[in-house]
Amino acid sequence: MSSGRVRTRRAALGLALTVAAATALTGCSALGSDSSNASSNGGGLEKSKIKVSIMPTTDLAPFWLAQDGGYFKNEGLEVEQIVAKSGQESMQKAMSGEADVALSTYTPFFVAKSKGAADIQLVADGTSVNAKSNAIVTVPNSPVKTVNDLQNKRIAITALNTASDILTKSVMKDHGVDSSGVKWVPMPLPNMAAALKDNQVDAAYMPEPQLSQAAKIVGATPVIDINTGATQDFPLTGYGSTTKWVQANPKTLAAFQRAMKKATSDVINDRSKAEPLLVKYAKIDEDTAKLLTLPGYGSTLDARRLQRVPDLLLQMGVITSKVDAAPMIAPQVTS
Repeated sequence: MSSGRVRTRRAALGLALTVAAATALTGCSALGSDSSNASSNGGGLEKSKIKVSIMPTTDLAPFWLAQDGGYFKNEGLEVEQIVAKSGQESMQKAMSGEADVALSTYTPFFVAKSKGAADIQLVADGTSVNAKSNAIVTVPNSPVKTVNDLQNKRIAITALNTASDILTKSVMKDHGVDSSGVKWVPMPLPNMAAALKDNQVDAAYMPEPQLSQAAKIVGATPVIDINTGATQDFPLTGYGSTTKWVQANPKTLAAFQRAMKKATSDVINDRSKAEPLLVKYAKIDEDTAKLLTLPGYGSTLDARRLQRVPDLLLQMGVITSKVDAAPMIAPQVTS
């Protein structure tokens, strides 16, 4: 064999070994990959950048942790938050395409589904009512002193057919108080304390951190805790999207769910992770962040638990036909 042919065969063999080694390394990387290194290649996501519509309440602590703590980034996601004034408005942003995912109280999702206004899928859990995390409040100069005084009064809420008015009606019903004559006054949460002080409303439905802020600023005191009777431990907030978006972006959705699941678990296990985020994003002081009552955070969408929402809506006459929660739950990550 000539020396030229030997050199050619050796070069070809070297190239083959190089390609094989590279292939082996790539294969090992793929086989050993998990959510922690998804950001290195985007995880094959349909969309690496998504917009999430939110409201600046304590419900968002896991979301903010996922954002600031790099949990979304580790999943190959870049998440932009869009602030909405109410759960209703937040849901509308997802329906219009302005946002990919929306945080809302659960009630608008089920009302929209009942009326055929939107094909909604629930993609991640948010919170449940905790003792002292949501309440109907008033101020010293208000004529409202007890739940019995709420009849025919002006009550501030974020929007109609959201948790604020539905849960208030339910609590009133539990105490035999007629809510038919109530004047519901929709307004952004940050405006409610001033509206109470200026006698624009007689009472207001507030979650944290607005509860603690209003107590500090205008001396607001609870008329009644929402965590009672039919609304005790009630499913409060969750993340939703359109069925069209869910079906078009299964990998992106799974990445979002994994990040949220990890962040939720970390907030549940270590409250101190949430407090600086509430100071930064909910614009409250450090002392308030340490003292306020956090809602019950959840990481799993359970159909039996969520069924309480449309069942209450049907009972209260907000919807006229039964809605099943189970078919509205999007595919969930298992780990």
